[in-house]
Amino acid sequence: MNRLLPLVLAAGLLLGACGGDGGDEEAPQPGGGPTVSTADTDLGEILVDGKGMTVYLFEKDGPGTSRCDGACARVWPPLLTKGEPRAGGDADEALLGTTKRGDGSAQVTYDGHPLYRFVKDSAPGDVNGNEVEGFGAEWYAVTPAGGKPQEETGQNNGY
Repeated sequence: MNRLLPLVLAAGLLLGACGGDGGDEEAPQPGGGPTVSTADTDLGEILVDGKGMTVYLFEKDGPGTSRCDGACARVWPPLLTKGEPRAGGDADEALLGTTKRGDGSAQVTYDGHPLYRFVKDSAPGDVNGNEVEGFGAEWYAVTPAGGKPQEETGQNNGY
């Protein structure tokens, strides 16, 4: 048993260094929420989540109010948080906030727009959700200023 102890300790240290669940967007921070940052894409500079995935606004939403739940939220998963969101890159910390969803969870907002991801974006830099019309309105990537990208792509993947 004494010969196994160093191996067991080494394995424990290795597992501890790798993290437990691997699914977190970023390392847990006391009271910290997800990071909203920026990336250069085919649409120009836009906002992304902590994994580099594009975040979108839904034109049907009201200021600080999400109107996407149920089937809509399965196609456009909301960017949720359990802490205060943080800004990275050229994202403006002053434009970040949260709103309470119908199920009680907190969703990250930027310049009052609730933020979402798109299920057809599979890699950082994908912008497949820009100018998509679905669930009663159009969806757009978000610029660091809080608006829509200037360049029109003509995509319409409809839902």
